Amino acid sequence: MKGFSLLEVLIALAIMSGVILTVIVSFNYHLGIVVSDKEETAAVLLARAKIDDPGFTSLPTGKGTFAPARADITWEKTVASTELPGIKRMILTVRWNSDKRSLALVRYAAKL
Repeated sequence: MKGFSLLEVLIALAIMSGVILTVIVSFNYHLGIVVSDKEETAAVLLARAKIDDPGFTSLPTGKGTFAPARADITWEKTVASTELPGIKRMILTVRWNSDKRSLALVRYAAKL
């Protein structure tokens, strides 16, 4: 007798479906990571551009958005004094994903 029995075919299909399911779940998981990293990279680049802007350092504490390009990403600037005389600490907090994710950049500068 040549060929495969029904049991052998069913076992092979079960194994193949398990492998395919694992690949699909893994692919979806990694796509989610890519999207998350893309959003974080955009937030970091916008924050770096904002904190490096010479006009931004002279502004007092405040809040805003990166509209019109990315109105969904908000920023908040706080200024605090440090233990060193003549040095101030600027903290730029950036929030996105409905304020579920955030990051903070810190810059130290001489008081004017």
